[in-house]
Amino acid sequence: MAKKMQIRYTISFMILAVLLLLLFLWNVNSGSTSLTAGEIFGIILRKAGDETAVRIIWDIRLPRVLAVIILGGALSVSGFLLQTFFNNPIAGPFVLGISSGAKLVVSLVMIFLLSKGLTSGSGIMILAAFAGAMISMGFILLISNKVHRMSLLVICGIMIGYICSAITDFVVTFADDSNIVNLHNWSMGSFSGMSWENIRVMSVVALGALLLTFLMSKPISAYQLGEVYARNMGVNIRVFRILLILLSSILSACVTAFAGPISFVGIAVPHLVKNLLKTAKPILIIPACFLGGAVFCLFCDLIARVVFAPTELSISSVTAVFGAPVVIYMMIRQKTKTG
Repeated sequence: MAKKMQIRYTISFMILAVLLLLLFLWNVNSGSTSLTAGEIFGIILRKAGDETAVRIIWDIRLPRVLAVIILGGALSVSGFLLQTFFNNPIAGPFVLGISSGAKLVVSLVMIFLLSKGLTSGSGIMILAAFAGAMISMGFILLISNKVHRMSLLVICGIMIGYICSAITDFVVTFADDSNIVNLHNWSMGSFSGMSWENIRVMSVVALGALLLTFLMSKPISAYQLGEVYARNMGVNIRVFRILLILLSSILSACVTAFAGPISFVGIAVPHLVKNLLKTAKPILIIPACFLGGAVFCLFCDLIARVVFAPTELSISSVTAVFGAPVVIYMMIRQKTKTG
């Protein structure tokens, strides 16, 4: 049985890795300038080839694709941490209003800086998004102390998200026209306009948080079996829960700061990954969630760019189309089990 599961894990990771590579090449090659796989590798590895093609790949397409991989993986892992924290498969940064809180504070900071003729750097955006995520998370935790039914907590999270979105829309309505143009694409969710500076900052923040999350695999595994068991295994529950909140908030804030609010990835991907691996072991689920989130977002970003080209869809619209049915299926399945 153990050997059978080992084979399943190996095959699952190989499938995710192959899909990641194929979608990476497909995304890099999608656009008005088409190239062969050999030309793409030549440009990426040696910067060899036509000068225009090199500039298109290195300055536009490659930063975007890398951002999709990093942020998609980060969002999926953030969802897994929240599902572990609340012990509910429907918990996620978008559903619980955490992304909306981050969006609100980032919008306020962006409008304030733009009105002063200043530009917001990557660090400022992440700090603003983290502050917004923590404010929303604070409200969720306060409500969770009063409400013991997870369905009510999720509904409260959705309401917090609506309130944050309404305030954001209200603020944007009274902003200058130039500010609204700058905010529009970002507030709808988009991976466009990524730069190498963005990649450097998000790599340090997101990959650092992901590494810490992976190092917490053992306490997470103990926590999945219940607080009493985790405490008996030597886990400091209070510190552990704080770390879960901080890491999930940092990951979702990093995504919101650079790409805006992205829906359903944090809920759907961990569920799909668990079904693929047939296990909930964090030491396997965390890297698988990162790969699965990257694959899912690469696929959705490709559709967003290509289907109605040259018009680009918002990434949230596409992730909702593919992620929402997974969430509906999860809710029906959970209801069937409990019923």
